[in-house]
Amino acid sequence: MTDFIFNTTKSIVCEAGASTRMAEIAGPVLGERIVLVTDKGVRALGLADRPLASLETAGIEVAIFDEVAADPPESNILALVDVVLRHRATGILAIGGGSPMDVAKVAALLSRSGENLSDVYGVNLAKGPRLPLVLVPTTAGTGSEVTPIAIVTTGSAEKKGVVTPLLLPDIAVLDADLTLGLPPAVTAATGIDAMVHAIESYASASANNNPISRGLAKQALCLIGANIREAVFNGRNREARGAMLLGSLLAGQAFANSPVAAVHALAYPIGGHFHVPHGLSNALVLAHVLRFNLPDGAAAYAEIAADAFPDLTAIPAESRAEAFVEALAGLGRELGLPQRLRDVDIPQEALAMMAKDAMKQGRLLVNNPRPMTEADALAIYQAAY
Repeated sequence: MTDFIFNTTKSIVCEAGASTRMAEIAGPVLGERIVLVTDKGVRALGLADRPLASLETAGIEVAIFDEVAADPPESNILALVDVVLRHRATGILAIGGGSPMDVAKVAALLSRSGENLSDVYGVNLAKGPRLPLVLVPTTAGTGSEVTPIAIVTTGSAEKKGVVTPLLLPDIAVLDADLTLGLPPAVTAATGIDAMVHAIESYASASANNNPISRGLAKQALCLIGANIREAVFNGRNREARGAMLLGSLLAGQAFANSPVAAVHALAYPIGGHFHVPHGLSNALVLAHVLRFNLPDGAAAYAEIAADAFPDLTAIPAESRAEAFVEALAGLGRELGLPQRLRDVDIPQEALAMMAKDAMKQGRLLVNNPRPMTEADALAIYQAAY
């Protein structure tokens, strides 16, 4: 066994309805002056109402920041830091998908440490400390509640990561009730995103690929594979929703320690330039990247194929990896996700630019099972077009 390090969120509350007692769960950690971070969509759906009522009933002073955008820009983080400082906040609570959680993570760091955002991009460059932080996901996809990573859109399109264990929150709260109204398309895309996390983590070429991450990845694929269809087509099924949330969290724990690779590297230009949601961006290139990886990744893919798709146990081991890739492509079609880059209005003339931008994601590409060049990335985009 090789040496490895495994970090994760120190406290996880997994309980339907937990958000209604947010003061009891989060109050002792966050203190008496909290900033609630979310977005307009979550506010409109009323998903923050019960947690907010719990906090206010307990006498906790809450300032609300609901300006988080999809693929959040640096300006979101800087605006939140300003709100945190003006409110003299003792802690930050984020309720939402990956964007509100990522913005809250970085703002919690900058508000307390006084560091500049430009100085913390990269791996383990932040010095800390950060404000107390509690994260509550409303989608089953990003796993941001258990990852030491936040993704920020810089300039007009490029994405950069802040990667440090300092971003791991004090508490993650999984409340399946907050996901019951998630639309089918969002459920499908975020569910595929979580599967990508598990797949890329398991097959990662990272030196920190470890037995804990691999075990978590396999369990995540079992949960998501068994429940994603029910969650998409019968979204009021609380049991399926809870299983998806837990699967997303386990996949998040896996890739937080054994990092993702080329699927994400090629997805970032799609989201950055054309504002395609992150989960869907991953789904659009997933099968194509995995087919490219087969010469070096087939053994790993064969090992996890039946976790996501139990029927693949009947496929001979030497053919199972290819069957796994085709099953993933078929799942996207079955769930009604767009299948081609052109289906999300990406022009063909943009592919070369996207391939060039994908190569900037060196921290991800280094983890890919098979080395990838810019020409390879372009060929994958062309196949996905």
